[in-house]
Amino acid sequence: MPFDAMFLTAVAAELRPALVGARVDKVQQPARDTVVLQLRGRDGGGRLLLSANGNRPRVHLTQAQLENPAPPMFCMLLRKHLAGGRLAGIRQPAAERMLDLTFDCTDELGVPCRKHLILELVGRNSNLILTGPDGRILDCLRRVDFEMSELRQLLPGLFYHEPPRQDRSIPQETTEAGLLALLSRPDAAMRLDKWLLAHFAGLSPLIARELSFRFAGETDAPIPTLDPARLAAFLTAEFAALPPVQMQPMLLWKDGAPTDFTYRDIRQYGGYLRAEPCESFSALLDRFYTETDHAERMRQRSQTLRKAISNLHERTRRKLELQRQELEATHDREQLRRQGDIVTANLHAITRGQTLLRAEDFYDENLREIEIPLKPNLSPQQNAARFYKDYARAKHAEQVLTQQIAQGEIEEAYLGGVLEELARAENERDLSEIRAELEAGGYVRPADRRKQVKQQPSKPMHFRSSDGFDIFVGRNNRQNDQLSLKTARRDDLWLHVQKFHGTHVIIACAGIQPPDETITEAAELAAYYSEAREGQNVPVDVTPVRFLRKPNGAKPGMVVYDRYRTVLVTPDAALPARLRVE
Repeated sequence: MPFDAMFLTAVAAELRPALVGARVDKVQQPARDTVVLQLRGRDGGGRLLLSANGNRPRVHLTQAQLENPAPPMFCMLLRKHLAGGRLAGIRQPAAERMLDLTFDCTDELGVPCRKHLILELVGRNSNLILTGPDGRILDCLRRVDFEMSELRQLLPGLFYHEPPRQDRSIPQETTEAGLLALLSRPDAAMRLDKWLLAHFAGLSPLIARELSFRFAGETDAPIPTLDPARLAAFLTAEFAALPPVQMQPMLLWKDGAPTDFTYRDIRQYGGYLRAEPCESFSALLDRFYTETDHAERMRQRSQTLRKAISNLHERTRRKLELQRQELEATHDREQLRRQGDIVTANLHAITRGQTLLRAEDFYDENLREIEIPLKPNLSPQQNAARFYKDYARAKHAEQVLTQQIAQGEIEEAYLGGVLEELARAENERDLSEIRAELEAGGYVRPADRRKQVKQQPSKPMHFRSSDGFDIFVGRNNRQNDQLSLKTARRDDLWLHVQKFHGTHVIIACAGIQPPDETITEAAELAAYYSEAREGQNVPVDVTPVRFLRKPNGAKPGMVVYDRYRTVLVTPDAALPARLRVE
């Protein structure tokens, strides 16, 4: 994610007026690498989240309800030194991904002093360090000894030194003449975005590509093809507008999920990603990480189940391929019968030990000669019987394989649908219901129910169309059966994406024919909550519920219907949030 130095500059500029002067009321450590400071001041303060997570380091105000476990030693140390202290300033070294929070505190004797809480946002080396008035380290989240780093140690008692500066220019301090000089050097014969990252501190790859796109119309424009004077003037103006001069929190969405964020509007993606402005950087980060952390937790919790079903699905698919190949081979069985007939007609010309029969093919209108291989250890009669036996075996295999392939295709479709449901699971209850369905079907071993908390069954997702009609969307196969075959009325409309795994959608009609707009919105929901989420002109079948039926022994969630109409829709990622009824 582009939490570059410029983005940090924008966040710090937003935090200063809200937090400087506020006092530390509480200190919490909800995770091993995350600290939350509850600050109170005349302007309200807030809960400041400081994360040194190696994958998602960040700082922002948060409204999320985080866990409050037993405080670790580092949390207790922060409480001892910072509780009651006043935040005096927030400093960021130029173009560096670090913040120095200065606190006015008192020492053990009640003497006023200043202490610093320093957050270094440098990927897997991110850290949170508390220093005393003399600059010595009191403690840090991750201690770094000589064996871990020969260049820079972070241990209690050592003096704190900032990370070594990068040998790159600060964009805001670069002049147009300086840019022209850099562009004229031999090493400038490269892509513009790569050149920007190599020569200027504080820029992320996203912003480097955006600058290239804005100037040249492409994200990977080569510098030798560009006008140096125009490019230098363009970059000078763009660098002068970097935060905190111009700032616009932007959240980027793809397929209905937040995928990126930045401090300015982004044009390089065109319509591939949807850009959404946010009211503040803290709101942006809080929303982004709340949703992505939730998605990551769900992915981890469903990993074992997903792996088991994926293996079953792949095994079923491979088995089907082999069965189809075997079935294809049985289609030549008529030749076996004909060869048996020809051998039978020529028994008088065959002797034991013969390996090949040359005879007229009386099934050929031209009576061309045919060669038929024989087994030398069999008598002529046994050779003829062998062809008839192989013919009968192939005929029986065709019947068995046709039935097995039909069952396998149902099994493959069912397991594929379960995988799609796991991808859509929103909470632990959804996963529990999917697991219960799989346990009932014998796909996974039953879990130890004594260790599980009994949960109320979930309800279908509820939406309301622009015309005021209620639309219900099933979360899993069992819920689909309940919704479509028991809850829905006979005159309600049922929708399902055609030829893709997806969920059941019901429009509650209440005896009224819904308008086309409602049907279109319901069809878009059916397409969105399916494997065809990223497609265009997705076919969705629409039929009254009374035409649905479930065959005996059918898998959960499977129904058949023979009267329907099809509408073509393109899923809209923004539609579910707009129509959702909480």
